[in-house]
Amino acid sequence: MATYLDFEDKIKKLEEDITIARTKSDDHAAEILEKKLEKEVEKTFKNLNDYQKLQLARHPDRPYALDYVRGLMTNYYEIHGDRHFNDDNAIVCYLGYIGKEKVMVIGEQKGRGTKNKLKRNFGMPNPEGYRKALRAAKMAEKFNIPILMLVDTPGAYPGLGAEERNQSEAIAKNLYEFSDLTTPTISVVIGEGGSGGALAISVADKLAMMRYSVYAVISPEGCSAILWNDPAKVETAANALKITAEALKDLELIDDVINEPLIGGHRKKEEAIKALGDYFLTTLEELKQLTPAQRLQMKYEKLMNLGKFQEDTK
Repeated sequence: MATYLDFEDKIKKLEEDITIARTKSDDHAAEILEKKLEKEVEKTFKNLNDYQKLQLARHPDRPYALDYVRGLMTNYYEIHGDRHFNDDNAIVCYLGYIGKEKVMVIGEQKGRGTKNKLKRNFGMPNPEGYRKALRAAKMAEKFNIPILMLVDTPGAYPGLGAEERNQSEAIAKNLYEFSDLTTPTISVVIGEGGSGGALAISVADKLAMMRYSVYAVISPEGCSAILWNDPAKVETAANALKITAEALKDLELIDDVINEPLIGGHRKKEEAIKALGDYFLTTLEELKQLTPAQRLQMKYEKLMNLGKFQEDTK
């Protein structure tokens, strides 16, 4: 059963009415209702605020990393373990084909249902997850295989065991190593990009975001708790943090915004998956026109420009 957010109530009612009309074989009524639905979707989704986009990024029906793997890849098999401690199920690594391109996909997986959420640790990787991602990336680099990274996590797991096994060092090493990879790399925020947990697989030649994804140094809930000690300020925090794809593109912190369906990937998964696949193949073709040295220089300049500002001399 589909899950609807508060601002989707009218859409839910119209979709239910369409289902009833189709059940009664009343095609004329269904056609009228579908036109109303189209207008309502446009009215609702073209006027979303930042907090509503955050809700969409966290929507339980949104495509997760494994949905993209299964929807885009062929002849794929999973790579397990970091060869040091454990196999972290919050990060998945697959080697296979997207179209005719051999690709290494590294993604953060949240899991659906209680059993799977626990197995995937709610998409919060431990240090061994980031080390597994790095191992897969180095393997891809060795054979000059392009890498696609799918970011979707509330953040790195903050547990005692993770700290004992050097969580911050694992993330920092990924930032260092991924910035120096010579094979083409593309990272896409598909849902929630939270803090260092997202950044650890975000350093790439191209960083893109799905239309309704978010990317932030801290969650709006955490921000409102720290700044105002008031959970009611979460919407204010979401607006202030500039976490949406459009805002981050304007700030030149990401390269591209992928236009998933207007109604959202949680309603039209196949279209969202296709949009990401098309973007990946097109962007990969562009990156292949550059030499490894040119890609490294481009990545270096991009990283050095992060956080730039201009002083007002007046």
